[in-house]
Formats: sequence, structure tokens, C-alpha cells
Amino acid sequence: MWQQDIDPVGQLWVSALVAIIPILVFLICLVVFKLRGIVAGLIAVVLQIVIAMWPFGMPVPSVAGAGLLGLLTAIWPIAYIIIMAVWLYRLTVASGRFDIIRTSISSVSPDQRVQVLLIAFCFGAFLEGAAGFGVPIAICAALLVQLGFRPVKAAMICLVANVAAGAYGAIGIPVIVGAQVGEVDVMALSFQMVLVLQLLSFVTPFLLVVILDGVKGLRETLPMVLGVSIAYNAAQALILITLGPELADILPGLVGMVVVFMISRAWKPSRVFREDGGEPPAPVKQEFGEVVVAWSPFYILTAVIFVWSIPWFKALFAAGGPLEALVFKIPIPGVTGVIVPAGKDAATTATWDWAPISATGTAILIAVLITFFTTPQLNGRQLWDELVATVRQLWEALLLIALILIVANIANYSGGSASIANALAGAGALFPLFSPIIGWFGVFITGSVVNNNTLFAQLQSITAQHIGVDPTLLVAANTSGGAVAKIVSPQSIAIAAGAVGLAGRESDILRASIKYSLWMLVYICVWVFLLSLVGLSL
Repeated sequence: MWQQDIDPVGQLWVSALVAIIPILVFLICLVVFKLRGIVAGLIAVVLQIVIAMWPFGMPVPSVAGAGLLGLLTAIWPIAYIIIMAVWLYRLTVASGRFDIIRTSISSVSPDQRVQVLLIAFCFGAFLEGAAGFGVPIAICAALLVQLGFRPVKAAMICLVANVAAGAYGAIGIPVIVGAQVGEVDVMALSFQMVLVLQLLSFVTPFLLVVILDGVKGLRETLPMVLGVSIAYNAAQALILITLGPELADILPGLVGMVVVFMISRAWKPSRVFREDGGEPPAPVKQEFGEVVVAWSPFYILTAVIFVWSIPWFKALFAAGGPLEALVFKIPIPGVTGVIVPAGKDAATTATWDWAPISATGTAILIAVLITFFTTPQLNGRQLWDELVATVRQLWEALLLIALILIVANIANYSGGSASIANALAGAGALFPLFSPIIGWFGVFITGSVVNNNTLFAQLQSITAQHIGVDPTLLVAANTSGGAVAKIVSPQSIAIAAGAVGLAGRESDILRASIKYSLWMLVYICVWVFLLSLVGLSL
């Protein structure tokens, strides 16, 4: 067995600085040297291996085992969920149904304030939950421009609107990863996300209308804004508390869209607002049945994910459940029974859990197959081609996630993360005030809440334990800080600029957006600090 040493240098702050070198080099490679993410990730992996072996003294088999666990976790469940979700979205586009969906939502109201709520907020949240990875920003920003919005305003509005959904993108994977890496219960983390982020999510629709048409516009559309915000946030909070993060964007997005449709039938604003002052485009008539059929892939996805998320289904595969044997827990050599955490007497147990039936990715796969067999416009060749295209589209992002997970796991099991956390714990009760900034910085650099939680969730969790704060609160703070950083993340800005035809003018979008991200970050920092003092937890 091998005992972790979190202070191999003999001075905790120096040991922590050594431990943080791979992460710092990774960030410098991205920001200063503008290297590709994969190259920066490979450099970070090499540095992490060297530092784990010296000065932390981690045995070579343990380094290999920790890295293997990171790689396996990246493949299952993370890559599995992401590929299945984007595959379903691409099939919807290939079938032509997405064009019908887009037309149906853009013709609900000629008022651009209502269109912002419907498209940027509700539909954007739905797409974030179904696909994530920049899909909602690209689609919604382009759609707003087609409806007459100025390009910079359209891009900025979609970036701000994504705050309410960005923490739960691609079937809740950022929260799931945060719980896994931070070693906290996913349901407890979901509850803490409600405490930390829900009030900001509630305010977001009001902010969007004010950005577009000022306080006067908000007064004129208050029934719509209030109805949408209450419906969306009530649904999101209820789902997070009872089911977890998987449907925390999809169902609220659907609920919000339904509320917009219903209110639009009974109420109209006193004036129709158009940014350019021109006439609205003529509405396109569509058959009701055609629209219902076009939305069917996402109804199917919602239904299957709902079944996979409810407690009685999860209990079937839990320890002691009748289908427990279908969850394969594979011990990781070099880690299980070998590594003794610092301050502990017993060796750790590390397993890779492969659950082919109960996995969220399998639920999405079932939705893909049902959609395929109920869509006459698709054939078997298209089904396969879209899967191949999905993998080609995502392979670089998924490989980067794998590299970061390898770094994170080696750092965790070598004692490096504990060394950093112990040093940060020196801030004591003030640390929660700065905790969201770590998440903000992580997403600003990597462009992904998933990558951010992979890098820093364990650090937040260990630090929380050292200062006597609920670890789920600081993992939620890390996730929430990351969500507001997506507004100004260079990757998000680049996607938005490309979608609205402003490639090369990313700085214009950044200048328009940054103040909203920074004010939201300040709010989250203060709010998390207050929550840490009160000690709210599940």
C-alpha cells in the first residue's frame, strides 16, 4: 500500500504551488500560447504524471490506474450521453422536422420581446438540455437575426439567456460530472443548485426584456415575463429536487414555451416592439398536426428520460435492487486497495461503474431508435451517417474532456488536490466568497461547465470539508460560477459570432456581454457566502 503525502516539500503552500502546475500550464497554453485544447491537455497530462511521481511519490501502477479511471469515466457515462444527445438532434435536422419546429416558434408573436422569451430563453433552454455544446446559442442567435434582430444584440441576448440553462446542458451532464468528481450525491448537488442559481434564473427573463426595450418594455410585457419566469423556474426547481439534473432544461423549456403560446392567445402587448421599427414579417401558416409530429423526437426523449430519472426505476439497479447485477463495478488496479488517503488508515476503493441498461445515455439511445422508426423521412444509411458525423463533430471536445479527467484523477489520487485544498482552506470562512470565481475562471478558459467541474469540483469539495462547509454547496458554486462565465467564454463568443455573421468581430459581442457576466458573478459570490454562513443543506 501507498500512503498519500499532501505536503511532500515540507511547506504546504509550496507543495500546493507544485501541485497546481499542470492546471496553470494548461490554462497558459490555451490563453497565452493559443494552443489547441488537445495539445494543451497532453502537456498537462505529462506534467501531472511527472509531479505525481515526484515529488508526491506516487507509484507508477497507481498513476496508471488513476489515469485509466479518468479515461473510462470520460467514455462512460460522459461521452456516451453527449454523443447520443447530439445524434438525436442531428437526426431531427436531417429529417426536416427541425425546420418546422423553428418556423412554429418564430410565428407565435410579431413582438420581439415575446420572441426573445420564446426563442432565446425557453427554446434555448430546451436545446441546451437536449444537445448543449453551443447548439442553443448558434441556433437561437441565427433565428433571432432572421426575425430582424441586430446581430450583436441577438448574440448577446442568447448568451445571457443561457445562464438559466447552461449548468444542466446535454441531459444534466455538468451536474452529474460535478457530483462524480466532487464525490458528492447528485441529488444533494441538484438541491444546492436550486439554492444557489434559481433566483438568478428567475430574474433572467426580466433582464432579457430590459436589455431589449428598457424598463418601459418590461412594464408592457410584464404578464408574459412573469408567467414565463414563474412557470420555467417552478418546473426547473421541482425537477432538480425530485428527479435530478437530467431533465432540468428540457421540461422547463417545454413548459415555458407552452406558457408563451397560452398567454399569447389571451393577451397582447399594447404595442408591437420591433428593434428596427419596421413591419414584422408575415406569419407562416402550419398545420397543427405537422407541428406536433415535428416535435415528437423531443416528446419521446422527455418521456424516456423521465422514466430513467424517477426513483423507483433507479432503485431497480441500486444496491439490493432486483437488477443490481446489471451494474458492473470494476475495481481499478493500482488504486483500489493500494492508495491510502492522507490522514486515513484504510486504503481507498475506486471502481468504474458500467451500467448498460440504467445509464442516461441508454435512455437517449432508446429515444433515438424510437424516433428513427417513427420518422419515414429517415433511412438506415442516414441513421448511421448522422452517428458518424456526430462523432466527427465531437471527437476533439470529448478527447479534451478525457485528458482533463486523466489529469484530475491523477491529481486527486496522488494527494495533489488535497494539498491545494488544504492551502486554500487557509482562507477559512471567507473561501466560499471566492469559490464561484474559480468556476467562472474554469469555464472562461475551457468553454465548458463539464470541463470546469472536471478540473475543480474535487478541489472545491475537499476545501469545503477542511473549512467545515457543506461540499455540495461549493461544488454548486463552482458549477454556477461556470454557468455565468459562458456569457463571455471565448468559445461561446466565437459560436455566437459565427451564427450571426460577425466572425472577426467577437470583441463587439464581448463588450456588450461582459458586464452582465461580472454582475451575475458578484451576486453568486455574495449569495454563496451567505449560504455558507447559514449552513443550508439538504
